[in-house]
Amino acid sequence: MNDTPHSSTEPGTPLRRTLTTTLLYFFILGDVLGAGVYVLVGQVAAESGPAVWLPLAVALGLALLTAASYAELATRFPRAGGASHYATLAYGPFVGFLAGFCMLAAGVVSVGALARGFAGDYLAEFVSLPVALVAVVFLAALALLNLRGISESTRANAVATVIEVGGLVLVIGLGAWVLLRGDGDVGRLADVGTAGSGPTAAVLSGAVLAYYSFVGFETSVNVAEETRNPRRAYPRALFGALITAGLVYVLVGCVAAAAVPTQTLVDSSGPLLEVVKEAGGVPPRVFSVVALVAVANGALLTGIMTSRLTFGMARDGLLPRALTRVLPGRRTPWAAIAATTVLSLLLALTGSVATLASTLVLLLLVVFFIVNTAALVLRRKHPAGEHSDHERSDRDHFRAPAVVPALGAASCVVLATQVEGEVWLRGLIVLAAGCVLATCVTLRRRARQQA
Repeated sequence: MNDTPHSSTEPGTPLRRTLTTTLLYFFILGDVLGAGVYVLVGQVAAESGPAVWLPLAVALGLALLTAASYAELATRFPRAGGASHYATLAYGPFVGFLAGFCMLAAGVVSVGALARGFAGDYLAEFVSLPVALVAVVFLAALALLNLRGISESTRANAVATVIEVGGLVLVIGLGAWVLLRGDGDVGRLADVGTAGSGPTAAVLSGAVLAYYSFVGFETSVNVAEETRNPRRAYPRALFGALITAGLVYVLVGCVAAAAVPTQTLVDSSGPLLEVVKEAGGVPPRVFSVVALVAVANGALLTGIMTSRLTFGMARDGLLPRALTRVLPGRRTPWAAIAATTVLSLLLALTGSVATLASTLVLLLLVVFFIVNTAALVLRRKHPAGEHSDHERSDRDHFRAPAVVPALGAASCVVLATQVEGEVWLRGLIVLAAGCVLATCVTLRRRARQQA
């Protein structure tokens, strides 16, 4: 995965191109291999039945469809801004703002879900405390680390990523040991469906939650502008990281389902801990530490992204100006950090992990639908061979077959139909707020242009 040497800077971008394919691969892998699988395997089993690996595999396939659209757009328009930038080019500022707002809201929801996950069975191995108290302390600690500075946060992330990947490999090994010694039930891997849902509906419902485990790849488009030879590097790193994460997740799903009774997984808020207990040999507390580090790391990364996105949108006049205030000395956006932390806390106190994860997925499905359709719209706006100063020529960017973004958009619609009514209610409130703000922003821009 090495790139051919060339200049670290190129015309048209003020940023240095320092990321190689290998570095970008690990960046994306670390973002995707997060805490979702540590807390959601049991919830996926509740929706899909014992064959947990199947909705994980389906979610991987659906994520790859949308990833293809991101690969095309990131190599054609290798600039920071991601989904919001592509949506603005394709549809204008209203949809562009809405896409950015949904990304912001999804980040806040994700941190709330991880706060609840931190307060579950993994922490209970050490101490039993009310969820509300744990959520308050957990989010306050993350906010303080975020306030301290980005360098301290990223150093903590590097260590945590190694630990959380090691934890997943440990689960796979322990689950395999359970099966090799003759325990467990491999037959559960073929048992699809629940008492209330047939196989197809159960798998799709489980895939909505499983999709949460694959999110994170979409943030990598913001570093395409800093990647050496992004046309070659970005697609390779993106698809390589997603496939690697998918294989790890599917293996985790297989061993968890085969080694542990399904109802035990469903009833646990720390389902992978049940695999460790079933295997023996490794103290549950040791693995609980690994899982807690993974959950905290996921929340920290998302909290950093969300607070910086909030600061950036406020600086651009898209959110209240007060959110641009920074901490003297540290120069960290304390107002944005405080605001996003409070919102995440409110969500953590009012929703379950499964509900919050589904809300996050719903918001991202809106963003992914916009990105997939934007890939098709921009092909018509800028046919092959035509390009402006801010995009690469057709020969220089990744191009997926036209059916892929179409299928990606369709998959977003299909998954959205599997989202429960309670989750839709939360999502529609967020979307309505986004539409109101987008309208205000659009009208303000028009007034400035006419002045």
